Amino acid sequence: MMVPAALLLLAALTAVVAPRLLTRADWPDREPVVALWAWQCVVAAVLLSCALSMTLSAAAAWEAVRGHVFAPAPRAVVEAYALGMGGPWAAATAVTLACGGLWTVAMLVREVARARTRRCRRRAELLLRAPLLPGEAAGDERLVILEGERAQAGLLPGAAPRLVVTTGALRRLKGRRLDAVLAHEQGHARARHDWLLHCSGALAGGFPQVPVFAAFRDEMHRLVELAADDMASRRFGRLTTALALVELNEERGVFGPAPTPQAQVPQRVNRLLTPADRLTAGRRLRLTAAAALVPVVPLLVAFVPGLRALG
Repeated sequence: MMVPAALLLLAALTAVVAPRLLTRADWPDREPVVALWAWQCVVAAVLLSCALSMTLSAAAAWEAVRGHVFAPAPRAVVEAYALGMGGPWAAATAVTLACGGLWTVAMLVREVARARTRRCRRRAELLLRAPLLPGEAAGDERLVILEGERAQAGLLPGAAPRLVVTTGALRRLKGRRLDAVLAHEQGHARARHDWLLHCSGALAGGFPQVPVFAAFRDEMHRLVELAADDMASRRFGRLTTALALVELNEERGVFGPAPTPQAQVPQRVNRLLTPADRLTAGRRLRLTAAAALVPVVPLLVAFVPGLRALG
């Protein structure tokens, strides 16, 4: 019964230490795509540790589960896990973790259902404001232009993502600046950032008392914008992208002293205007590989006793 406890301890340690390391490091803002990958690996390691602990605890508590989990394993492997010493704590741990897993799935389903409802409502509004032309099928258009004095540009995700731009944005943004804004939104669509936001929102909403999930959600919202900024700036330049952000958001008061929901826009503009040097390809590769190893640690903890018994 030591392995399930070790896995829970590992999950808690990862949830506490890894976010602090990532938030204190200076490279995530320079390499947001790598940082997105690192955060996903950290959360995957936490969830995998809990799932493995649940499985082994259930195997210790109930013979039927043990028979399925260790069916092809030699007797020495089963004895190496000391599953008979779990006592009443094994069943309680397994049930608690199973409820947590079911709750996670329920929160993800709820988040996806809400996003689908919002998307359907927005599509209906778009259809009302921009009716289809004769012979035009729904979903054919990739760019929708709406009448509106306010400069707005956004992405309507889905199976066929659509860019929505107001005439106010077309009047304010000219030439390459408009292209940079469209490239930013296309970057979101190509990378499927909406799914990252759904997953992080589901975990943070389902477990509001778990800081790592709240940090995961906040960092996903921030890093996906930085990654999309980089995609646009590689095509049209950092200065052009920064000016496009300023012109698109200056009427919203985001550059004033009072905080607003778009308070990260000034930081994004400053990052584009005063870029730090990118990491070398070798360091990016090392960080990517190191992040990928984080979910491997729970697997090693879970399988080491069995491998030792076989050895």
